[in-house]
Amino acid sequence: MSSQRSPLTTSTQPDWLEIVRSKVESLSYGVVQIVVHDGKVTQIERTDKTRLDAPGGETPRRRET
Repeated sequence: MSSQRSPLTTSTQPDWLEIVRSKVESLSYGVVQIVVHDGKVTQIERTDKTRLDAPGGETPRRRET
């Protein structure tokens, strides 16, 4: 068993982690993607999706969770 701790388990969290948390919490449907270069987070992307219910050709309506 390794005595090294993951960077995510230390008491000091990286700045990008709070950004990811904020984007996930504000998202109903979608994707939060993290881009890593040389072992460091360099970019965070958020894609928000709106799902539509359109049974039987009715007017689509937005579905909330």
